[in-house]
Amino acid sequence: MTTMTLSILGMVLGTVRFLFPNVLSEPPSKFKVGDPNQFELEKVSDRFKPKGTWIVRHLDPDLGDIIYALSTTCTHLGCTPNWLEREEKFKCPCHGSGFKITGVNFEGPAPRPLERWAVSIAPDDGQLVVDKSRKFQKELGQWTDPDSFHKM
Repeated sequence: MTTMTLSILGMVLGTVRFLFPNVLSEPPSKFKVGDPNQFELEKVSDRFKPKGTWIVRHLDPDLGDIIYALSTTCTHLGCTPNWLEREEKFKCPCHGSGFKITGVNFEGPAPRPLERWAVSIAPDDGQLVVDKSRKFQKELGQWTDPDSFHKM
């Protein structure tokens, strides 16, 4: 083959390559986390941390016994905090931001609370479903939205 033929073949293959989009394999934004009763009161489940979610069951002074799904992304620079059970707080290893079990920031540079994902109950089997396509921010008054928590 001549250099000219190879050049033309390269251009044709390069053009054909752009006809096919890059495909990213992303996890589904909705997933089931189990029976709501399996989550203990005042406990954080980090079983879904690889999916960017903590499941928290908490006794809210206004709403009572609720379950919510918190994002695992720190609102400062996007690092992933850790749940420190003995200290009863989420602590970001990057810059020291601290968040209460509710997700409210109380120490460090994080400018706002962690975000919540939408939660619902699956009609087919009663499992708690997390929907990461919908987020709720406390500072916008969205934590009172009934889709941001499940009342036990």
